[in-house]
Amino acid sequence: MKYYYLFPFLSSVLYVVGAMFIKQCTERGAGVWRITFVSNLVSAVMYLPMLWMGGEWPEASQFWQPALAGSLFIAAQAFSFWALQKGDVSVATPVLGLKPVIVALLVVLIIGDKISKQLWISAALSAAGVAMLNATRNARHHHVLATILIALIGGTCFSLFDVLIQKFTGDWDTRRFLPAMFGFVTLYSLALIPFFSAPLKAIPRPAWKPLAWGAFFLGLQGIIFISSIGTFGDATALNIIFSSRGLWSVVAVWCIGHWFANAEKELGTAVLAKRLIGAALMLAAIVLTLI
Repeated sequence: MKYYYLFPFLSSVLYVVGAMFIKQCTERGAGVWRITFVSNLVSAVMYLPMLWMGGEWPEASQFWQPALAGSLFIAAQAFSFWALQKGDVSVATPVLGLKPVIVALLVVLIIGDKISKQLWISAALSAAGVAMLNATRNARHHHVLATILIALIGGTCFSLFDVLIQKFTGDWDTRRFLPAMFGFVTLYSLALIPFFSAPLKAIPRPAWKPLAWGAFFLGLQGIIFISSIGTFGDATALNIIFSSRGLWSVVAVWCIGHWFANAEKELGTAVLAKRLIGAALMLAAIVLTLI
């Protein structure tokens, strides 16, 4: 086992904690686009200390690279949220869960790395596990084809973002690339303002605390995961391990969901059985990756 595989494990746990706070925040009326805007600003601030960690800046002609990566990050967020708003979570999330497979394909096409048969199997198992983990008892879905297409675009943007982080940090010092990239993300986030349901100051007071904690934990997990790709490469394996967030999310809902007033625990035994199968597939994918 490579020691840096611990980083996506840690990142996946932090992601679930952040997502639980964000879910609570949405239920208190903060609004998806205002949450995204605040989260991006918090993440940008959290990347700033990297500027004091040393490293050389490349030539100005290289700044198109963090600009492109930042645009993909924003596009991925927009399409993912659009998919979740357009259709059912149980349709959109499994499609977004195809990310490890897409990353593996893009690593071959863009970077030229060879992916072992074992990692391809792991990526497929990971995607299947995500689908099962997001099973619900409601078999009726709305706008299925549109949701699948939009979610697929979002997942592809996220996948391309990860692969380009691995590619571009070959020319950049990670301690320079990531702050520069999130500087562009902050700039692009201004485009979200017209979509706000109300000004930031109108966010209900009870929503601010979970918003702050959610933005912090999501920013922290992003630093750990994205820095791991930039420093060590190996985007396919890191994404397979990071996809364990689906497993941790189920565990969190059942164990501490009541702390967040989360009602998913009431979904019933049929859904739990499907999610246990998903957990088994996820664990199998992770084990294959680790060995």
